[in-house]
Amino acid sequence: MTLAPRTRARVLLAFQGACVSAVAFYAMLRVVQALLFESSNSVRIVPSPHTGYFWRAWTVAYAGVMAGFAVFAAAKRYEAEVCRALVWALYVASTLLVLQGLFVP
Repeated sequence: MTLAPRTRARVLLAFQGACVSAVAFYAMLRVVQALLFESSNSVRIVPSPHTGYFWRAWTVAYAGVMAGFAVFAAAKRYEAEVCRALVWALYVASTLLVLQGLFVP
């Protein structure tokens, strides 16, 4: 089964949108968790498979896939605008991730 070129482009834009939004969502979720919940003492924590990082990663992956579907739908009619928006979204997501890494590790 081969996809039409426009459909293939929409799928690739949706994948990029999902990845970029997942990165931005991770940075925002990490900052919100740091502000709302007190930081725990790392000496008292027993490592488990359900640590906060993995829950955040799965949560933002899910949200990123939902954003990817929205990008796929928007790219049907506004492909050029979606491309330009994703370039700016990449700048915003990388800036958010750098700021989160610096101030809320």
